[in-house]
Amino acid sequence: MPSREEKIKGTADFGFRDVPERDKPSLVRAVFDSVAPRYDLMNDLMSGGLHRLWKAALIDRLMPRPGMALLDLAGGTGDIAFRFLDAVKRQGHAVVLDASPAMLAVGRDRAMDRGLLGAIEWISGDAEALPFPDRTFDACTIAFGLRNVTHKDRALAEARRVLRPGGRFLCLEFSHVVLPLLDQLYRRYSFSVVPWLGAQVAGDREAYEYLVESIRRFPDQETLSGMIATAGLERVQLRNLSGGIAALHSAWRI
Repeated sequence: MPSREEKIKGTADFGFRDVPERDKPSLVRAVFDSVAPRYDLMNDLMSGGLHRLWKAALIDRLMPRPGMALLDLAGGTGDIAFRFLDAVKRQGHAVVLDASPAMLAVGRDRAMDRGLLGAIEWISGDAEALPFPDRTFDACTIAFGLRNVTHKDRALAEARRVLRPGGRFLCLEFSHVVLPLLDQLYRRYSFSVVPWLGAQVAGDREAYEYLVESIRRFPDQETLSGMIATAGLERVQLRNLSGGIAALHSAWRI
């Protein structure tokens, strides 16, 4: 087991590069601050709209009920929070936490347009050190954000900590394609088309090169299932979406 000093001096993955751990949060924040204005449009273009179906699958698995309190980690522009509030007919409370102030600003603007500004709290914070007491939320979600966290085990442990007993954790993330032919096609698309779209639409090719690389370095489905269980969450379940392009993990705090 490495000492605390060795961990501080260690490295973290930033796409295909290894960078000092202390530098990764600011590098990730810079990526999302850069792409925030076109982030939602890019999601539609990159996935052909599939991300909407994947997020709908997350909400279906969550089975929201009126009165629930939801924490959405890396929730940036508010997609999950909006879907949650729609599902409970605005009879619930959502907190969106994100490290990027620019992403949160876009989310707040979208909430204002929907008349939902008072139903959502927008907090700039770190998923590894959540600013909430133990057992605060009925559900905790993270969609396409865990791969950007420096210490994923800490974020998972924090998610469990702030869940009430009987609370639900759901993680939606790009994953490892389980169909060989689809994997080859997806790989070619990811490394050629996505950065090109990033340059043309968001004006930042490098940001989308990082996002593609971060997907490739993210743990596979079974490894992530084990990490969630190690964090103390129970009854871990996995559902592959679109052949494993994305995966939905769910678990409970018992």
